[in-house]
Amino acid sequence: MNKILKLVMALIVLTGVISSCSSDKNKYQAGADQIAGVINDVTDLMVHDVTNPPLAARFFAYSMLAGYEVARKNDSSLKSFKGRLNNFPEIPRPAIKNFSWPLATVYAMLETAAALQPSGKLLEAKMKAITDSCYALGMDRQKVNNSRLYAKAISKEILEYAKGDGYRKISNYNRYTPVAKEGFWFPTPPGFFPAVEPYFNRLRPFMLDSASQFVPEPPVSYNLKPKSEFYLLTKSVYDTSKLLSEKQKEIAAFWDCNPFALEDEGHLQIGIKKISPGAHWMGIAGLVCKKQQVSFSKTMEIHTVLAVTLMDAFICCWDEKFRSNRVRPETVIRKLIDPGWRPFLQTPPFPEYLSGHSVISTAASEVLTHFFGDNLSFTDVVELPYGLAPRTFQSFRQAAEEAAMSRFYGGIHFMDAIIEGQDQGRKVGLHSIQRLNL
Repeated sequence: MNKILKLVMALIVLTGVISSCSSDKNKYQAGADQIAGVINDVTDLMVHDVTNPPLAARFFAYSMLAGYEVARKNDSSLKSFKGRLNNFPEIPRPAIKNFSWPLATVYAMLETAAALQPSGKLLEAKMKAITDSCYALGMDRQKVNNSRLYAKAISKEILEYAKGDGYRKISNYNRYTPVAKEGFWFPTPPGFFPAVEPYFNRLRPFMLDSASQFVPEPPVSYNLKPKSEFYLLTKSVYDTSKLLSEKQKEIAAFWDCNPFALEDEGHLQIGIKKISPGAHWMGIAGLVCKKQQVSFSKTMEIHTVLAVTLMDAFICCWDEKFRSNRVRPETVIRKLIDPGWRPFLQTPPFPEYLSGHSVISTAASEVLTHFFGDNLSFTDVVELPYGLAPRTFQSFRQAAEEAAMSRFYGGIHFMDAIIEGQDQGRKVGLHSIQRLNL
């Protein structure tokens, strides 16, 4: 991230944290800045670790749940997730007094993210900076320290809940072997990376009855005969790639969010670090909460609901990806039409059907539309640190529609994967709203 932008963000977040140390008002208005700051720190760490998109959603979900649980215990306007999320426990209130609950909320998110992420120890410096800043401003040291202890107690309970989702088991499974038959997914250039999270559908979802609750229509059957439906889908991707407008290229690049991108430099391949699609939507939530001056507690609720919905959306999508296991356009086009063809975007390392961006963006847009309505315009600057110009949207659904179509412009998805992905995402988002009784 640009150093100047990082400094500005740090000052914004620090201002909010200092306010948290000195004031425990339930309607604390700097909430969006604080929570956006945590999301920014966690996202930076994911970029550093090249965290894959489904796993990034998992990290966000449990980190936000920890913060939400602190806030809920200190703001009666927030409801418990017990009975609303699968197997969510009754978490006891820590026997700690003289603490700042907004400050403890921030600590809890960072504590949980630090425990979950591979390079999580790097977040310790963030927490120390918050603590030192409060000390330097003459805040009650015991209150600051107690806030950290309160956060640790809640974080420990959430981490125990996270252990029960089954991720530890799937991380020990044998490496996935691609199916050596035509029509099935196979690793693509330039990295030829192995399949990402092939067993993610085995995780415990938050609100779904099962990973297969919203199974889509089967993909168009693999058939290379001219004028077959599959051939026409393939030709459409190829023909569109040859006539991309500058606007379509901008859209594809803006929503790329591919942590696995590589750039060829002679005999070297250099990794280009980018955020995940889930991180992009978490960033959008922060921007809008700030724009609408949403209270601290409400900001926590919005981000937490969005985060758990994103994880369920990935579980659903990945369930279908490795069921249909369909080949990517790049593989087919190189074989059938043009051996030297390359898509505008690099193909990510997992099966084609469904389009992940279509699923999670549509699910996210339904959640945010529920909270803010369908006619709230906003300017998305989430990708600005990665050199991409802001884009303005008239609604979340418009942004999600563009995100879905970006995959077609990028040459990495067939159109049926996009359309069916949007349908599944809509169902997941609406199910979350209904299940949580929002």
